[in-house]
Amino acid sequence: MPIYDISYTSLIFCFFLLAIPIFISWKIRLELEKSTLEAVFRMSIQLFLAGIFLNFIFNLNNGLLNLAWVGIMIFFASYTAIKSVDLNVKKLFAPIILAIAFSSLAVLLYFNKFVINLENLLEARYLIPIAGMFLGNSLRGNVVGIGDFYSDIKRNENRYLYSLSLGAGMYEAVLPYLRKSLRAAVKPTLANIASVGIVTLPGMMTGQILGGASPLVAIKYQITIMIAQYVSTLLGTTLSILTSFRTAFDEYGLVNTKLYEKNL
Repeated sequence: MPIYDISYTSLIFCFFLLAIPIFISWKIRLELEKSTLEAVFRMSIQLFLAGIFLNFIFNLNNGLLNLAWVGIMIFFASYTAIKSVDLNVKKLFAPIILAIAFSSLAVLLYFNKFVINLENLLEARYLIPIAGMFLGNSLRGNVVGIGDFYSDIKRNENRYLYSLSLGAGMYEAVLPYLRKSLRAAVKPTLANIASVGIVTLPGMMTGQILGGASPLVAIKYQITIMIAQYVSTLLGTTLSILTSFRTAFDEYGLVNTKLYEKNL
């Protein structure tokens, strides 16, 4: 089955589609014309630069370089997660980057070894794209989970302090907020899993089919990827919140007020 490339002329025709949302925005005065063009421009430049660099990495296929690139991805995912929830970067960056790194790499290496059965676990063609899918999901989960957890405690500070005054330990007092934030973090992923195949055809499965793979092969990849994404999201968000306790709470279980001071 031939793989149809998209020429640069065809890519320009795709950009013409943006005339529709721009016209709607102008007609209804949504004021999204500038932000739409800026977002698409930035996306295009970033993806082309990433494509050039990844082409170099794939051709070289050096295990340490591949792992270093995944480390850079983890670094920016962790930074973005904290910045997105308006929390103190300095206070939370170290525990969250360790949590995301451990959960993503553990699930990723397990996946490459026992699911795909790769001889080289650091094979660039598998390591980097799959890491990107895991981190994308984990990033969304962390943004929702961490944000909900600390905003809920701040919003219900009196109730939380009352639990501590009754003799509850810190973990016991925060457990209701932990449960709520973790449910919120994985709810979109579970909804996505439940709707796949009937309501939606995911990007990875569609890409493999367009690339000439058998639909059954694409389906098996999609099932395993979505299970691994769910595991890494829940594990990463749980570890991010739990490992942040040391810097977020003092020895009496009180929240460090500097946690809510934005910086960087």
